[in-house]
This record gives sequence, structure tokens and C-alpha cells, in this order.
Amino acid sequence: MKLKVELNNVYKSFLMRGNQYEKLLELFSIQKKHKKNQKEFLAVRNLTFKVYEGESVGIIGLNGSGKSTLSNLLAQVIQPTSGNINIDGETSLIAISAGLNNNLSGYDNIEQKCMMHGIPKENIEKLKPEIIEFADIGDYIYQPVKNYSSGMRSRLGFAIAVHTDPDILIIDEALSVGDSTFADKSLQKMNEFKKRGKTLFFVSHSAAQVRKFCDKALWIHYGELKAFGETDEVAKQYQDFVTWFNQLPQIEKNNYKREQLASQKVPYIKNKSKLQKETNSSSEWVINLFVALPVLVLGLLVVLGW
Repeated sequence: MKLKVELNNVYKSFLMRGNQYEKLLELFSIQKKHKKNQKEFLAVRNLTFKVYEGESVGIIGLNGSGKSTLSNLLAQVIQPTSGNINIDGETSLIAISAGLNNNLSGYDNIEQKCMMHGIPKENIEKLKPEIIEFADIGDYIYQPVKNYSSGMRSRLGFAIAVHTDPDILIIDEALSVGDSTFADKSLQKMNEFKKRGKTLFFVSHSAAQVRKFCDKALWIHYGELKAFGETDEVAKQYQDFVTWFNQLPQIEKNNYKREQLASQKVPYIKNKSKLQKETNSSSEWVINLFVALPVLVLGLLVVLGW
């Protein structure tokens, strides 16, 4: 089988800020010395796995475990802090809150998203009726997306994504809202993708859905890869953990969560990946100039009594 997705020692960290003042100081190069006392949050750490053409992978884990961060990395919405991600093909992310322009109508979003995928104008016109029918949100298709419920956003996002025919489809909790009828219709569409040899990642809280649909499962636990393999085996490990966790007294549950989250908070890592270093060095002086210059001018005017 053809290798479609490969992650090697992937980390994604976010700098932790106590307040907006710290965020402002970060823009000044003279504040770099403060970073040694700051901490980063390792949303995901040391992720290494391979996925091949035609495989469907369920991503499971507790809330806050890093599932959405992983799906955004796979969709190339965000870049890793370090490590390598190799993806062969076009990706499409379906998430409740991602990918749609709130100020445009659903109808206009269809056209915009299809154009972004490089679909010719004449083909977009042919796809529109199919997408509208699949989304099945009635006259809301002509209303701004900001007026949609989460279920309607999910319907429209899913309908657009599956009709743009991506090589790799990433579904992040998009079927957790709305009615079961749409979820069943979506699963049928995803099964069509599987039969055509497409690669899918399916983020879900439902172990039953993952067992029903996915060939493999990936359990991510507070940013770390806990297990990756056959669906039944990984889902059983996850369910055993959930059962154990739910039996704990509330105080022990809270202590466990605090310990796990504390392990994700580390001192600021100075040495980033080569790509990030190059990106920061090329843009940092521009940011510093535009932010610092007005402040310096204002300070000079105050000193001169103007």
C-alpha cells in the first residue's frame, strides 16, 4: 500500500501567557530574556506513526488530550513546533468551527471553498445542487453562516468537503452534533470514500462509531500517543482506562488531571525546529519595528513636552 501520512517525532507547543501585557512584551526583542522564565504547553509530543492509502483511522481520547491539535496538524492548518509531517495528497478538514466564513451565506461559502480547492467554475455550478441537497438545511443556505446552529455548520462543512473529493479527509467531531439521520448519511458517504481508496481520520467521542467505521484507532492521551493499531484492540484499551478513571473518587480524578496537565507544561524551549527559526528570524524584526516605533515616538513627544 502507498504511504499517505507519516509523522516523525512531532511536537506542537504553545507559549503560555499570564496576561495581555506579557503578550505585548513578547513582540519586543528586548524581552527575549524573559522567555527563559516562561513555560510552554506541549499540546502534542513525540507523535510518530504511519497511515497508508485506503485506511480509516479513528482518533480517540479525553477532552483536552490533543485530538483537535492533531487534526489541525494533519490538515496543515498549523505547523509543528518540531518534527516532520509528510503528507501525500490534498487534505480537507471538517470541523464544527473551522473552514466557513461567518459573514458569507452558505451558498457563497460553497463557491468560495470550491474555488479554494481549485475546482473550475463550471464544475462548481454542477456541484452546488448536490452539496445543497446533501447539507439539507433548507432556506438557511442563503443566510449568513453566523446565524447557523452548530448542527447546520457541521452539515454544510461536511457536504462541501466530501464533494471537493480530497485525497485525505479529516473529520473532527463534526458528527457529534445534529441528528442521527445526518450522521448515518455521512457515515455512508465516508464508506464510499473508503471503497475508493481514500484515507480518512475520524475524531470522535463515540467508541461505537469508531469501531463501526475505522480500520485502525489512535489513542492520544494528554498529548502523547498511548496506542495505535487495530480498532478493537485500541478501543478496548481506551474503554478500560475510561472505566478505571470513572470509578475514581472525584478528588482523585482532579489530582490525576492536574498531574497530567502539569507534565505538559515545560520551560520555554529556546531551540526550535529549523523551519520555525527561519520563520521567526525573517519576520521578527519587522514586527518589532512596527510595534516599537510608535511607542518610541510617543515617548519622545512626552519627554519634549509636546
